[in-house]
Amino acid sequence: MKFSLRHLGLAFSALALLAGCNGGGPEKPKPHALATYVSGTWKDLPQVSDSDLLAGFEAWRSACERLKRDAIWANTCSAAANVPSDSSQVRSFLQSQLDVYSMRSGENSANGLITGYYEPVYPGSLTRTDSAHVPVYGVPDDMIVVALDSVYPELKGKRLRGRLDGRTLKPYDTAEVINQQGVPAPVLAWLTDPMDLQFLQIQGSGRIQLDSGRQLRVGYADQNGHPYRPVGRWLVEQGQLKKDDVTMGSIHAWAQANPTRVPELLASNPSYVFFSGRPDSNEGPRGSLNVPLTAGYSVAIDRKVIPLGSLLWLSTTRPDGAPVVRPVAAQDTGGAITGEVRADLFWGTGAEAGELAGNMKQQGQIWLLWPKGTPLPEVPKAL
Repeated sequence: MKFSLRHLGLAFSALALLAGCNGGGPEKPKPHALATYVSGTWKDLPQVSDSDLLAGFEAWRSACERLKRDAIWANTCSAAANVPSDSSQVRSFLQSQLDVYSMRSGENSANGLITGYYEPVYPGSLTRTDSAHVPVYGVPDDMIVVALDSVYPELKGKRLRGRLDGRTLKPYDTAEVINQQGVPAPVLAWLTDPMDLQFLQIQGSGRIQLDSGRQLRVGYADQNGHPYRPVGRWLVEQGQLKKDDVTMGSIHAWAQANPTRVPELLASNPSYVFFSGRPDSNEGPRGSLNVPLTAGYSVAIDRKVIPLGSLLWLSTTRPDGAPVVRPVAAQDTGGAITGEVRADLFWGTGAEAGELAGNMKQQGQIWLLWPKGTPLPEVPKAL
């Protein structure tokens, strides 16, 4: 989800808090050399448990109804439908269908950064109250979105967002203006803490706990077009936190200790995410591929390097050092997820998942499992 869990979805990780996951409006990354895919064999992959193998395979197969529309995955997904949930048969299927490629950076390094994100749950209300007074906005009625590739094909995926002033399209309001003046948009719910809204926007989706016991689900719908700038970085620049100390908990603790400066903190990030309601369900939030994410087995990736829907082999560690070796499904994107050997692991819903996600900033390796006989993804000359 990371502006994403979609998209402009923004990863909620120490990196996203510091350095700006769906995509829209993140700060422009520094250019990288051309990524490379180094051909390997199945023997090159670190060993994985049967349970992780099956869970990762099922997470990937859950998207096959969508992937079958893609010529690259059509045959593999059709064949996958008949594979029983048996580890030996899954291994045989994968080895017969897919080739192994080690992901390498432009500098030929196999090591990269693995972070984490999650679906938060925050207290709120469907009506404004004395305690719940922070609006969660839907898409504004007066915001215009222009798909630039309709005129310039080389700008595929780029969009311009703004508001008409007479016959002139001007940039849409920044987060600071929206927080102060509001926008002509539906209010989906009201939160009790402005920092909860900021973190909800970073994650790109979440649940709002109502007094009735219901959890209202919301997800990324659009964004105001301004670049994402991490509030954690602002705290470091102000001398309020050390870079290595930036986590969700430390930022929230600072905000509680400095309530009069919270508007200043929030104004440092001009990006603002608008939401839409999602069906009540116990399934995971939907990522950029529009399929439910699977806790521990779905990742957000840089789609310039790894196509959405790909099956990957991940080797990294949890924040406590425990190994994480498993197949994972590339089902999401995020503005902070850029680079050749880079992934953001979805940990699930709630506080425990948030603790893992917020502390995860690990080294790791990624292998791309790609359909046999299919040309490798084309990677831009500079990322």
